[in-house]
Amino acid sequence: MSHSLNTTIIKPISNQKPKNAVILCHGYGGDGKDISILANYWKNFLPDTVFICPDAPETCSVNPSGFQWFDLTSDSADQILTQSIVAELKLNKFIDEVKESYNLESDKISLCGFSQGSMISLQTGIKRKDKINSIISYSGKIINIEHLKNNIISRPAIILMHGDKDSVVAINFFLEAKEFFKNNSYEIQSKIFNNCEHRIPQEGSSLGLNFVKKNLYQ
Repeated sequence: MSHSLNTTIIKPISNQKPKNAVILCHGYGGDGKDISILANYWKNFLPDTVFICPDAPETCSVNPSGFQWFDLTSDSADQILTQSIVAELKLNKFIDEVKESYNLESDKISLCGFSQGSMISLQTGIKRKDKINSIISYSGKIINIEHLKNNIISRPAIILMHGDKDSVVAINFFLEAKEFFKNNSYEIQSKIFNNCEHRIPQEGSSLGLNFVKKNLYQ
């Protein structure tokens, strides 16, 4: 089955039918190949997992060679939310395509996102009726606190990770998300990386890997 988004796919190293899938959502201005670097590390420890790395659905407004899940150039929070909901629908459709392609249930699918990819993963995963297994969030934030609060449907396992020196998505957004999930009775894991800017450090890669293994391979 073809996918509605252009996709980089890394097949299980077991060469067997996948038992689960990780969908990795790249950041603003990036593409699926960017974040597939993480998948190429993880694949050696998750032999029965297929890694799906889609390009976001729109050409990036500030970097035409890359992609965006939704436009971030607007100063209007309402406009950003509206555009993010469109992206959410497209990501939900993509998740359903992955389920069908590999004959997997939703509880065998994890969403992993970096930066804007984390934002859309959190919003989609929490609002999705057909609950996914887990969400791995790097350097992200909740797009709209009030909207998400009013649309909580699913409770997947969640880990939030962020660098304390992040100048792109400030650390206060990590703290805001952590408080949101605590206030709404989610059991989450979280980690702040010292002296870390807007990136995924080696420790973050290892923590994410262990989180996926714990939740998808239990």
